[in-house]
Amino acid sequence: MLTAAIWPRLDYSRVPYRIYHDPEAYQREQERIFRGPTWNFLGLEAEVPNLGDFRTTYVGDTPIIVNRDASGTLHALVNRCAHRGAMVRREMSGNAGEHTCIYHQWCYGLDGRLHSIPFRRGIRGKGGLDPGFDMAAHGLRKLRVASVNGALFGTLSDDVEPLEDYLGAPVVAQLRRLLERPVTILGSTASASAPTGSSTPRIPVTTTMPAYCTNFW
Repeated sequence: MLTAAIWPRLDYSRVPYRIYHDPEAYQREQERIFRGPTWNFLGLEAEVPNLGDFRTTYVGDTPIIVNRDASGTLHALVNRCAHRGAMVRREMSGNAGEHTCIYHQWCYGLDGRLHSIPFRRGIRGKGGLDPGFDMAAHGLRKLRVASVNGALFGTLSDDVEPLEDYLGAPVVAQLRRLLERPVTILGSTASASAPTGSSTPRIPVTTTMPAYCTNFW
């Protein structure tokens, strides 16, 4: 337990090393922060500009797919197959019309809905799923998504306040100032700058989390 027994100075001026690897603290952090009533930064809309584009990321230790469907709508989906929990997308990014799990080929649409299952009706009258199996109840779990000038956020909670209320006026204003013009993603470089005279912001993307060199805060 996180009590005075392991936190000798209760003024929080010192953080015991144990906190950094305490299983209970880790699980509480995942539940209250990342899976709780919070908004988490997922990426930039500019990273998935085309229909079918996707990228993968994490909310805490939960793997996430961010993609743009055929209508242009952005979706954020938990990257775990509804069958056995395997990671569906293992690439960092790409373009596809669907997401198919490599283990048993369960196939999902870009909106997370389960489209097909191999041998769902069995073979030659044998095997297969129960006739009452509900395809609609076995899609990829969806996150609520919202954005501020192309900065995309997601939440696993149904109870969180609207994004702009959660971030607060100063942060929203800074995001709008930073992203007031269309963004061009240069790639996974450590640093980059816009060409002289360019009116388009260039934001370098790294391959680590958090994913951006730009400091939004």
